[in-house]
Amino acid sequence: MRIISGTHKGRRIIAPKNLPVRPTTDMAKESLFNILNNQFYFDEIRVLDLFAGTGNMSFEFASRGCTDITSVDSHPGCIKFIGTKAAEWDFKIKAVKMDVFKFLETVRDNYDLIFVDPPYDLSLEKFCDIHKLVYDRNILVPSGTLIIEHSKQMDLSHLNHHTSTRKYGSSLFSFFQSEE
Repeated sequence: MRIISGTHKGRRIIAPKNLPVRPTTDMAKESLFNILNNQFYFDEIRVLDLFAGTGNMSFEFASRGCTDITSVDSHPGCIKFIGTKAAEWDFKIKAVKMDVFKFLETVRDNYDLIFVDPPYDLSLEKFCDIHKLVYDRNILVPSGTLIIEHSKQMDLSHLNHHTSTRKYGSSLFSFFQSEE
């Protein structure tokens, strides 16, 4: 893994081998950020990274100028790694060790962009629960974007606010956008 662009472009992210993660590939991440570059000024948005794992996506947002990032994961090793690297690289990332569903049930903040990368074996019901919590609790700002990464076996196009699904290798990104 590496940071694709920004102030830390080319920097390798070498996570401990004992973390239970499946990081977004560099190819998929680069394609996703090519889309996001046309939609956002990264230094002006609040980002929520759910099931953050190694912090791969959070680090990419930070390298591109985002200074308000919250990374949530339940694994203590993941949160420790994100916190250590964020401090080392002077990134403004708040690493939260918490179950993602409990976080979504209790968070009072809202975000311009929410990126969700749950385990691919998560049930369709749980994927739907994430979507429901984000929209029912107004965690996404009215003009915000929700992006859920999932396997090609999962179809989320039936959920409200779905605008598109993009395929990159074995990963799919489903995009959801509220009307302002």
